[in-house]
Amino acid sequence: MGESTLHDHQPWDEGDAMSMSSVEPGTRLADRFRLEDRVSESGGVTLWKAIDEILARPVAVHTFNPGFDRVTEVVTAARAASRLTDPRLTQVFDAANEDGTAYVVSEWVTGESLEDLLESGPMEPERGAALVAEAAEAMAHAHDAGLGHLGLDPSRLIWTYGGTVKLLGVAVDAAIMGVRSDDPTDEDTRGLGLLLYAALTGHWAGEVECTLPPAPLDDGRLCTPRQVTAGVPGFLDAVTMRILDPRRGQEALTTPSAVAEALSDVPRPAPVPPATHPPAINLHSEAPDIFDPRPPRPAQRPAPQGPRQRPSAFNRALVTILVLLVMAAVGVGAWTLGRSLAGGTSATSPSASTSSAPSKSAKAQTITPASAAGFDPLGDNEERNELASHAVDGQPSTEWHTESYTSPEFGRLKDGVGLLLDLGKEMRLSQVTVDFGDQGGGGQAELRAGTSNEESALKAVGGAKEATGTVTFDASSAAPSRYVVIWFTKLPTYEGKYRGTIYDLTITSPQA
Repeated sequence: MGESTLHDHQPWDEGDAMSMSSVEPGTRLADRFRLEDRVSESGGVTLWKAIDEILARPVAVHTFNPGFDRVTEVVTAARAASRLTDPRLTQVFDAANEDGTAYVVSEWVTGESLEDLLESGPMEPERGAALVAEAAEAMAHAHDAGLGHLGLDPSRLIWTYGGTVKLLGVAVDAAIMGVRSDDPTDEDTRGLGLLLYAALTGHWAGEVECTLPPAPLDDGRLCTPRQVTAGVPGFLDAVTMRILDPRRGQEALTTPSAVAEALSDVPRPAPVPPATHPPAINLHSEAPDIFDPRPPRPAQRPAPQGPRQRPSAFNRALVTILVLLVMAAVGVGAWTLGRSLAGGTSATSPSASTSSAPSKSAKAQTITPASAAGFDPLGDNEERNELASHAVDGQPSTEWHTESYTSPEFGRLKDGVGLLLDLGKEMRLSQVTVDFGDQGGGGQAELRAGTSNEESALKAVGGAKEATGTVTFDASSAAPSRYVVIWFTKLPTYEGKYRGTIYDLTITSPQA
């Protein structure tokens, strides 16, 4: 395996603080990123939680002491990482060294790391393997672009509160810490193997210190996952050891893409982590030994839930159906009796009854959208696209949501955002039923439709003064349309800020 080395690192101390530039809470970088909270400081590097004032969203910002001697390497690595497109890799938004201040701006990620998830022991094998499989595919993408990580450990693999996998620090962490390797591919492949071993066993087999207990040895050789934890499937045991310590007759896995291929049969997407008590707030006030790019975990977070049940709504619907059936039966009986009394055709004549009954209109068809995407034509047109498919997957336990804003009017930055649905072809619409969930009040939404996905072509069809619970929009008045947008004009409250959410939706059309 390639060896990683740490160059020219000195632990951060109070002397570094005296030499820092005037970067304090409230400082604005690039005329848009306002620093708010200092999260951690180490080795001449400070991690901040900041606000992107243009897009009204939190971002992570790293700033560097004037004496930090790897600024050029960090900025270069960050700019290279900004070109990566895999959504499972932390997105880099900006990096610069100007006017005596160097900084890197990246995505603010909130969730639980693999290290957090393993606090109480190993995960269910398929769940852990699914997380690592996602990481392997993301690392394969990074290596295709010529970038590596060189420091994979359980703190870098995150299961976000939005239900996605994020891998922190590709290229940037290594540049910050001065880590180099003669064989980055081999180094990252082994890192993936270590993550898989940890997920299956709850033990850490790497050389870098970790909060997990060390992996046990058998006569000086690493124990296999099945030797450590009962119930590990044989193929996951074999994949792990083909990376870390191939046994006789096993073909070694030597690239991230080979690891991704070996784990390709693991069910996706990665399942939600087990329910835990809300984590205590952790602002990393103590300086880490080297560098910790993780954002703090919020003080409270709802435990992951299964599909939400609404027994009262179901009962109301059932009662309504029964009433309609009774009314229909009474109507048919009255009509039949009237014809009999009038001396008309016998009510027992099937042919007469069939020929005189009015023809039924075509039954509305449920339409499955060809695609879904976040719709932000007045901003950067990237409104949580990675979650959009959750609104049309038929599972009420998953959801798409907007970014969080500082006011119900989107921080006064835009008039609205929404979820864009492409039906694949133009068709007439009957109804669009949207499950907004039991979110905070104050939200408002519109249904828009059109033949183009340009904002000017999408016309309002109906509106909801309260975007909460289940809302059915009547779309029968709309012209034949290919695109449908659930457009938030005002956001409901969410954890002290404002955010719109869609758990599920159904589109019906009178067309077959």
